[in-house]
Amino acid sequence: MNVLPDSAPGFDQPIAVLKHCHDRIRKQLATMEKLLPHLAAHGADEQAQQAAAAVIKYFDKAAHLHHEDEEQDLIPMLQATAQGDDAALLAQLAPGILDEHRQMDAMWQGLHEQLRAIADGSAALLRENDVRRFVDTYGAHMEREEGHIAPMAKRIFSAAQMAQLGQAMQLRRGIAVPVSTGDAVAGLRKDYGQATLDEDAVADDPFEQFNTWFEQALKAEVNEPNAMSVATVDERERPTSRIVLIKQYDARGFTWYTNYESQKGRQLAANPHAALLFFWPELERQVRIEGRVERTASEESDKYFHSRPLKSRLAAIASEQSLPILNRAALEDNYAAIARQFGEEPPRPLNWGGFRLVPERIEFWQGRRSRFHDRIVYMLQADGSWTRQRLQP
Repeated sequence: MNVLPDSAPGFDQPIAVLKHCHDRIRKQLATMEKLLPHLAAHGADEQAQQAAAAVIKYFDKAAHLHHEDEEQDLIPMLQATAQGDDAALLAQLAPGILDEHRQMDAMWQGLHEQLRAIADGSAALLRENDVRRFVDTYGAHMEREEGHIAPMAKRIFSAAQMAQLGQAMQLRRGIAVPVSTGDAVAGLRKDYGQATLDEDAVADDPFEQFNTWFEQALKAEVNEPNAMSVATVDERERPTSRIVLIKQYDARGFTWYTNYESQKGRQLAANPHAALLFFWPELERQVRIEGRVERTASEESDKYFHSRPLKSRLAAIASEQSLPILNRAALEDNYAAIARQFGEEPPRPLNWGGFRLVPERIEFWQGRRSRFHDRIVYMLQADGSWTRQRLQP
């Protein structure tokens, strides 16, 4: 009798999807363990080659996506939501979990080389100590997540947060479905009416007002509240824009990090003025920010660079951002070469760092019914003070 494989849960159950990933990881770990006696008895025969290729395929792609689900979505969402004992437990567990990801990535590099030789039939060596260490580390890691992290997420995440997590996981895998296309766009219409914006009620300082709105966006579980459009102009004064993630804001301005030799980096070097746009549709709000852009100090760029996940640091070195490349394989080859060269401690490249927009104009936009929106704009004065006034919608 042929036993059908268990069907995978849908992304409307993101925690179940993560558990399903663990189950698949366990199957690949079991395959590696079975390869040890098989290679001793039969060498790198066809069966061993197929098994090694399957393990490589899984850990080269799917396992990385699973780690990114946790590093970029699950754990940050938990950190933003957990309180009391949950927050204390998370503070204790999260650094170790992220560190284990880096350890397992490093272990996998050595195993990958051994399995690749087995897969192409050129060798039959799979070191037992390497396999045991990888299996044991992964096993304990998954038990810790299933015993503490997953139950916490199930208990404290709202339905909206679960949907947000599932959507992020789908987007990472390129399988999200667009909500509308074609002629339907012209008919899309939504009347706003959640809140009002009164010039007598806003803060005197625009940074204080931005902080209030940003905190409300976090509390409302807005999808990526830190995402903003950055618009620059090229040498022909033609505008270009892209989405980046803000990493810091304070009285000095709004900071993000990138490759200084990217398209936006080159454009800002020639014309150090830009416009930012935050759009929080769940709250029916926009914030438009315009001003002069400067580079952050090297110490700030160093500090942020070394706080990033290892793969992101290696990618920043491997990619000559915005320049053409032959194909994806060439890009992956660049990454692999950089990973071999720098290992666990890649240095921040001199062409990578922070930009800070020092604002001269900040506009807060609140959607209102019948497109009769509220708009309050702050303008920087020569003496460093701010004025504010209402604009017509």
